[in-house]
Amino acid sequence: MVPGGALGLGLGLLLGVLGGAAIELHSLRYFYIGVSEPSPGVPQFVIVVYVDGNLISRYDSETGRMVLGRLDEGTNLDQQYWDRETQRGQNNQQFYRCGLGTLRGRYNQSGGAHTLQLMYGCDLLEDGSTRGYWQYAYDGRDFIAFDTDTMTFTAADAAAQITKRKWEADGTVAERQKHYLQNTCVEWLTKYVSYGQAVLERKERPTVRVSGQETPGILTLHCRAYGFYPRPITVSWLKDGEVRDHETERGSIAPNSDGTYYTWASITARPEEKDKYRCRVEHTSLPEPGLFAWESESNLLAIVLGVIAAILAVIAIIVGVILKQRSGKKGYGMASSTDRGTGSSAQVMNA
Repeated sequence: MVPGGALGLGLGLLLGVLGGAAIELHSLRYFYIGVSEPSPGVPQFVIVVYVDGNLISRYDSETGRMVLGRLDEGTNLDQQYWDRETQRGQNNQQFYRCGLGTLRGRYNQSGGAHTLQLMYGCDLLEDGSTRGYWQYAYDGRDFIAFDTDTMTFTAADAAAQITKRKWEADGTVAERQKHYLQNTCVEWLTKYVSYGQAVLERKERPTVRVSGQETPGILTLHCRAYGFYPRPITVSWLKDGEVRDHETERGSIAPNSDGTYYTWASITARPEEKDKYRCRVEHTSLPEPGLFAWESESNLLAIVLGVIAAILAVIAIIVGVILKQRSGKKGYGMASSTDRGTGSSAQVMNA
């Protein structure tokens, strides 16, 4: 789930870009969302900012203030900075209110709950290059996106074509967005990475759970990894030690509210071959890849019964030893009343 309350309303579409094949070293993401019908717990307007999945700052229409997050605590930014950010948030709140009204008119919608979302930001990649994103969505569907390479806007439908024509006729819109994504955004990302180095360089091991669902003739195995940091991770299914990527279905690597990540991978198998499958997880927090198998209920029951039997056997041995010791003490009764009775067994034998 995307942290930030109302952001859970439909940012799955926008988060799709986070699961791309290229691996980033660091990322800066801004998420804006406006809703036409706010409700308790769902403000009219929200902004959240993340670096590498860690909350930097947040604004919402209920508080009317931009507040710092986890990494901002070490930035020493002055009050004037936060006042400017608050004013920017309030201005955007008005913009989104008007924007929702305009779009309802374009789509011939008289009422109902609607959302306008924006995701923009930049990445620093492993090879030293950068990339930027700027994408709007309306009611959880693509609306318009900016391509920094071609300096053009991609419209998803006829309503978005109106916005595309207006922005491209202006000419300065594309220039401003490109300059921001390739320069200003990268500069701020670099600053935030230096401010929050201790947080960003931490390593948290993934918790891995393997489960299975059996139907006649088919076994679906699920491998879930969650609570890990940093983001890059590889989750694979192996059969007899061989990677079966072409048979594996994977989920995107998505952020948790605490700054960690989760992901999953599933594969279908023949029930009689379940013991041949292992889930392999590779992550920088692990000294070596971990291998995880599914234990069905019958296997778990056998393990539990085996452990219980072992415990009962140990108890029986302990009870037998205690009884033997007690019976042995009765054979040298008088000696136990002497001062040597408090000594070791060797001293008693030598008396």
